[in-house]
Amino acid sequence: MFELFQFIARSRNFILFILLEVLSFYFIINNNNYWSVEYFNTSNRYAAKLLTWSNAARNYARLREVNADLAEENRRLNTLVTQLQQQSPLAPASYKTDSVFATRFQFTVARVINNTTSHPNNYITIDKGTADGIHPGMGVISPTGVVGMVKICSENLSVVTSILHSEFMVSSRLVKGGDIGSVRWDGVDPTKMQLFDIPRNIKVYKSDSVVTSQHNSVFPPGILVGNVARAVAAPDQTFHEITLNVATDFSTLSFVYIVENRLQTEQEKLEKQVQPNKK
Repeated sequence: MFELFQFIARSRNFILFILLEVLSFYFIINNNNYWSVEYFNTSNRYAAKLLTWSNAARNYARLREVNADLAEENRRLNTLVTQLQQQSPLAPASYKTDSVFATRFQFTVARVINNTTSHPNNYITIDKGTADGIHPGMGVISPTGVVGMVKICSENLSVVTSILHSEFMVSSRLVKGGDIGSVRWDGVDPTKMQLFDIPRNIKVYKSDSVVTSQHNSVFPPGILVGNVARAVAAPDQTFHEITLNVATDFSTLSFVYIVENRLQTEQEKLEKQVQPNKK
């Protein structure tokens, strides 16, 4: 306290000057209409700027919550779209959609907590595990396309084999042509993939969408894999060499959706019964 009094005593002239300046400013504002209006406008302008900065900071702090809400909304929309896709207009008029089959895919939202794209075989870690009903073999998609497949799980975490993996393949279909092939990554560019097994006599359109086909039990049909960037077929080749632009931007991957096919076990068990026994 004594040091405070000493500081005031040493700075009394400066403090008196500041008080007189404030008092003079107060009299000018209150006794002159022009300066009163200028002060009012200036103070409002700076107050508005401060309020804008404050709101921007508050909105930025809420981005995590907003993203989580959007992810949950996308999950509900994915469920609805998948159910509607089972009622394809290409199906015969006599075909009746089985309600169990149409609702076989269920989605769970998860957050990406680790992700690699620079290795020949890449993996993604997500914040859902066996406690959330996740198990190996489930498909994983993003709001823009296919991501990969669950490889291993702990109670609260799972590791996903990314489609940017040299051994990962997914059955896919050209939207315009309708032909089915397999998509695989060549381990070089994380924004490019290759589509195989499309006969060279089939016309392939540039920018045509490539989506998951009906011929797999992991992903719902119609999930975007990529778009045709380049298609070449040499005279001595049987199939096209097709390069795709990958639909999912793995550099910004934040939320994913884990896909559960509730009929997958039943389907695989039934199909194994007709496969020849391996000796």
